[in-house]
Amino acid sequence: QYMQYSIQELKDLMELALTTAHAAATKRIQDYGEQFYCGFAWVDIRGVKGNTKLGRAMKAAGYEQDYTRAFSIWNPSGLGTQCMSTKEAGARAAAKVFTDAGFTAYARSRAD
Repeated sequence: QYMQYSIQELKDLMELALTTAHAAATKRIQDYGEQFYCGFAWVDIRGVKGNTKLGRAMKAAGYEQDYTRAFSIWNPSGLGTQCMSTKEAGARAAAKVFTDAGFTAYARSRAD
């Protein structure tokens, strides 16, 4: 069972995840440069129903559910690159923040 978070705590968690993702993706570019494989990456937070206390708090904090009902964060690094490996590095870093906070979170990606 998930811990209960306040709306502000969820906003702070999102900010930490986005900041961590940006740093990881930026480091990936610095270490390896822009690679040619284009694609998308995002984080899925699974196992939280939108009509629960936690789900309603997540929606109030700005989290959005996708068509699978997962709470999804597209391109958490916020970088404008098309480089899939860079976006994946950001998504992995953001997913770890949510996992460390007790959520079931996965980095996902697909080629363009």
